[in-house]
Amino acid sequence: MIYVNRQNTAPLQARFGDLERTTLRSGHVHSADDWRLVLEPVVARYRERTKRRFFRGDAAFALPDPYDYLEAEGYKYTIRLKANAVLQGHIAHLLKRPVGRPSMHVQRFHARYSYQARSWSRKRHVVAQVEWYLGELYPRVGFIVTNLTRPANRIVAFYNPRGTAEQWIKEGKEGKEGKNALKWTRLSCSAMQANPVRLQLHALAYNLSNFLRTLALPEEMESWSLATIREKVVKIRAKVIARTRYAVFQMAEVAVPRDLFRRILDMTDDLRPREPTSC
Repeated sequence: MIYVNRQNTAPLQARFGDLERTTLRSGHVHSADDWRLVLEPVVARYRERTKRRFFRGDAAFALPDPYDYLEAEGYKYTIRLKANAVLQGHIAHLLKRPVGRPSMHVQRFHARYSYQARSWSRKRHVVAQVEWYLGELYPRVGFIVTNLTRPANRIVAFYNPRGTAEQWIKEGKEGKEGKNALKWTRLSCSAMQANPVRLQLHALAYNLSNFLRTLALPEEMESWSLATIREKVVKIRAKVIARTRYAVFQMAEVAVPRDLFRRILDMTDDLRPREPTSC
C-alpha cells in the first residue's frame, strides 16, 4: 500500500493518510512481487506536479530494481534494509555496550558508509542506527539505504515517519485505521478474482472516510480515528419526525454536541461546488 501526503512542505510525511494505491497479491510470493503495478502509476501521476519527490519504503522494496527505477525518476529515497553479517560488520564498534554506568535514557549512535550487494549495479549509501535501551541485553539495530546527502541522524529522522503508515494500515488498541475500522482484511471470497475487487472497495471506503476527517471535521476532531468517527458521527442514532414541508432529525448530544455537529454540516456544505457568478 502506498500513502501520500497532501501537504507541499513535506511530501512524504503522510500526515493526512491518503491511500494512493493498493493491490492484493498471493501469499506465496515475495512482498515486492509486481511492485511496478503499484508504484509506476503513482510516479506517473506526480511526475509533472512536483519537482522535489521523495519515497520512503519498508524492507519489501529493498531490491535493486526499485532503486534503479526511483533514481531514474529523480526520486530521493530511504528504504529499510534487512540486517546481515556484512552490514553489521561495518558497525561492529557500535555493537559493543557503551562503557560506564548504564544511562537512564536511550543511547543512539549512527554511522554512514558505502555498501554494494551482489545484485546491486553499484555502491549505495547505507545509514545504520544503533539504540541501547536500559535493561536490554542487545542493541536495536536498523539499516537504511538512501541516496540522500543529509547527515545520518537526519536521514533516520526523515525515515521514521514511515511508521505512521503502518498505523493507518492496522488499527490497534490506540484506535488507528484500516484493518479494524473498515475490516479490509475480510477477503474470504472463494474466487481469487473477487478478493482484489473487495480490497479496492475497502480502499475507496477508507479514502472517503479519511477525506471526511481531513476536510470536513473541526480541528478538535483531527485526532479522532476512523473507528471513532464511524461510531460517533456516521452510525449515530436519530429519530426522524416528518413534517409536510421538512423533516426533523432528533439526536442525542452524548457523542457529538450540537454546536460541533452544526460545524461539521457547515464544513461539509462548503465542499459543495458553487454556481459560477455572472460577470
